[in-house]
Amino acid sequence: MNETKTLQTWSGYAEFKYSGSVAGGTTIPIYGYQRVLISAAQYGSLLDHFQGCIVDLGTSFNPPGGSIGGWLRSNVTKTKIAPQVGAILIAEGYAERVGKSGINIFKS
Repeated sequence: MNETKTLQTWSGYAEFKYSGSVAGGTTIPIYGYQRVLISAAQYGSLLDHFQGCIVDLGTSFNPPGGSIGGWLRSNVTKTKIAPQVGAILIAEGYAERVGKSGINIFKS
């Protein structure tokens, strides 16, 4: 059974819960009623795509191209999920925060 973990979103103003891991895939409840599933393969593609790059996380509802949020919108879900994914990547040791909106993906 997957343990539920609690993290702060990218802004630090809110908490969210998720289960699973980057290596095994995650389930992230959003807005109290929706669940976003991100598979291990989707995380692997994201990490491979951005490895070695410092990019904008793209936390807005209309994230810029080239950002993590833009990639998630094109490849996983239209739901705004980058603030949670960024926090998960950092908590699990795949990335580090760079300034207010940047993220460095260093592990795939």
